[in-house]
Amino acid sequence: MGKPTGFLEYNRETMPEISPLERIKDFEEFHTPLPESERRKQGARCMNCGVPFCQSGMMLNGMATGCPLHNLIPEFNDEVYHGNTWHALSRLLKTNNFPEFTGRVCPALCEVACLCGVNDTPVTIKENELAIIEEGYEKGYMRPHPPELRTGKKVAVIGSGPAGLACADMLNKRGHHVTVYEKNDRIGGLLMYGIPNMKLDKSVVERRVSLMKAEGVRFITNTNIGKDVLSSTLMQQFDAVVLCCGAEQPRDIQAPGRDGAKGICFAVDFLTQNTRSYLNSGFKDGEFISAKDKNVIIVGGGDTGNDCLGTVIRHGCASAVQLELMPKSPDERNADNPWPEYPKICKTDYGQQEAIAVFGKDPRVYSTTVNKVITDNQGNITAVETVKMAFDENHRLVPVKGSEETLPCELLIIAAGFTGCRKYIADAFKTELTARNTVKTESGKYATSAPGVFTAGDMHRGQSLVVWAIHEGRECAKEVDKFLEGYSNM
Repeated sequence: MGKPTGFLEYNRETMPEISPLERIKDFEEFHTPLPESERRKQGARCMNCGVPFCQSGMMLNGMATGCPLHNLIPEFNDEVYHGNTWHALSRLLKTNNFPEFTGRVCPALCEVACLCGVNDTPVTIKENELAIIEEGYEKGYMRPHPPELRTGKKVAVIGSGPAGLACADMLNKRGHHVTVYEKNDRIGGLLMYGIPNMKLDKSVVERRVSLMKAEGVRFITNTNIGKDVLSSTLMQQFDAVVLCCGAEQPRDIQAPGRDGAKGICFAVDFLTQNTRSYLNSGFKDGEFISAKDKNVIIVGGGDTGNDCLGTVIRHGCASAVQLELMPKSPDERNADNPWPEYPKICKTDYGQQEAIAVFGKDPRVYSTTVNKVITDNQGNITAVETVKMAFDENHRLVPVKGSEETLPCELLIIAAGFTGCRKYIADAFKTELTARNTVKTESGKYATSAPGVFTAGDMHRGQSLVVWAIHEGRECAKEVDKFLEGYSNM
């Protein structure tokens, strides 16, 4: 281990943030790196526990704790402490294809399982990970390494989100010829258009894609498989096909007045249009949904809802309210939620911090949903009637009579999650679906019911985290490799 007494000598320090009122002036990332001397102290805090729960990736009471990729955390923290960036990078890349993504957007399941956090604060694992990969790029360690030998086998990966990119990266390194198809105009899927720029700068995605291109991965954009290209054509051209198209079917709200109302959009459509316009023209083309001077209501309290909140505040909205169906979580762990379980506590993310700074109060309204959408004579949304929800004796959420409230609203953003994949792509390859509208495979496997067709990521497991998508892409690649070669040495 690095320093046996490090966790006693040094306090947890995180990257400084630009203040909320300053950072909402643009769409740039707002964290600044710690100096190397401070970062090495953070590495020194890692105790190299006898049982490092940080890298366990276990499921406890239905929730993940510890890194799903099983990153070699004590090892790379030791190298951080000693200032050995190249060695730290080599350990990190053994398990994680894209630390520059997870180091920015992962909720740090590793840190909630850190033993140092039981009686003190956890090690800054996520930030150490980000520092390692960024220094690796800065020092020129992240160079293209195309495979010396090619197998001659060809694989098509449909979808360029984190699962598709991870699967393509693994299969390409193995020596297979990999082509990635993306229906949008840019590579990255969720990383490009589902996460706003201030959370993940798109140059970071483009930098990794450029590296993969130099290593031999072929990328084709603006091509919607199942519509622009027939599945039968793809199956004739490739030895295997991997479906990584995400869980793109949004969950809608069921409320009178919703149908036909103008000024209502789904969160991913809102974020996609904003990011595309920002990248294309800095919003000068006007090809995005603007929240400027509007009263905005966001349905959904998760990460996507928070990203929408941060975006509308940067637009200059008149007000912002975030509706959460469930009651507020406790501020500290309850006794029935012990470490190392994932903590069921209330967290205030960057978007909520910004709303508090701008409007002087937390934008979240708990145990509340949309009861009715109110429009004017032209069908434009003008207000939303909300209603409180509570659990009845059968533990079902039901409306509370008399709790209705009318809130002004000119833009309603639905960020209520997803209900699985879009069916047309599954139908195109004749793959079976589960009751959750995900592509069906055997438990723990990635081969679909269609011969030579595999699946990974949200399309396979349902809406989840970037780190789980990378995990799925890696594991799927091993199964595809075995299908092609009869064995796998991944």
